Amino acid sequence: MLYFLSALSDGGDIFNLFRYITFRAGGAFFTALIFGFVFGRPMINMLKRMQVKGQPIREDGPESHLLTKTGTPTMGGMLILGAVILSSMVWARLDNGYVWLVLFVTLGFGLIGFSDDYYKVTQQNHKGVSGRIRLAAGFVIAFIASIWAMYLHPENLSGYLAFPVFKDALLYLGFLFVPFAMIVIVGSANAVNLTDGLDGLAIMPVMIAAGSLGVIAYAVGRTDFTEYLDVHYVAGTGEIMVFVAALIGAGLGFLWFNAPPAAVFMGDTGSLSLGGALGAIAVSTKHEIVLAVVGGLFVVEALSVIIQVGYFKMTGKRVFLMAPIHHHFEKLGWGEAQIVIRFWIIAVILALLGLATLKVR
Repeated sequence: MLYFLSALSDGGDIFNLFRYITFRAGGAFFTALIFGFVFGRPMINMLKRMQVKGQPIREDGPESHLLTKTGTPTMGGMLILGAVILSSMVWARLDNGYVWLVLFVTLGFGLIGFSDDYYKVTQQNHKGVSGRIRLAAGFVIAFIASIWAMYLHPENLSGYLAFPVFKDALLYLGFLFVPFAMIVIVGSANAVNLTDGLDGLAIMPVMIAAGSLGVIAYAVGRTDFTEYLDVHYVAGTGEIMVFVAALIGAGLGFLWFNAPPAAVFMGDTGSLSLGGALGAIAVSTKHEIVLAVVGGLFVVEALSVIIQVGYFKMTGKRVFLMAPIHHHFEKLGWGEAQIVIRFWIIAVILALLGLATLKVR
């Protein structure tokens, strides 16, 4: 919204600053961060009043959770969503289709997560809404977003899958790009959701992955950068950096209250919306494969569940002591803070590897 103040500029005054994505990204970051600090505690107090027993804790989960996490309210993702949406609306260009696409996916998956969290706390059942219903709703949102992305992409890239590292490597999928992009978005949303099992475990890797994707979005949205890096130019994606900056600011504001021991959980409201946002950014920037690298931690968490369930159905035995894999390490005796910080380190390493694909050609 504030971008339109640049129309008042004569080229040498303060209004000219609003032309720059980097300036508005900084504004979005601090707006979201302040939003989190200001409204975090009042929202937590409200959630405590509304959720007397807090989020239901799985009885078959790690025994320590029944002692340390019982009574903690959930739906803290509303704080993240509020900060991200407000900051993006204030600082991003509202005539940019990619901004609206990412906001649509973020809010859509946030509503799915909110419904699931609401059912859990009102029914005091950790299973929540049926997985089939959540997946169906997610695929509907992803279908709309995928069609939208194909419409926004330049003609020479629409319907194509781009490969990192290899110069000018494109695979034409045509309309098959839609189901591929749907899987990327829904898979990303659910992978982050599975990762959200310990205090602070999901939010920091989300911010790290989002930061990497934000740099990529900014780079592929500038002709000078794409010519230097020899990557595909996708006009308009640079504006996604404003959304990413808002997400990081909102994430830090939430982490202030989610750091061990957590005063609030993000719940599916936060994890599904943030995961969906990562998928939407990757699809928008034509970096779907790179998402699997920068978000490799989420991929491993999701794979651990798939492997565990599949192997158990075939053999009646388990590969891991418990899935997702962060619970496996809990069962091995690792402390919660130890797991969280080591997973953060892994997320940083993977993000740097993903960013390296911009230059390695």
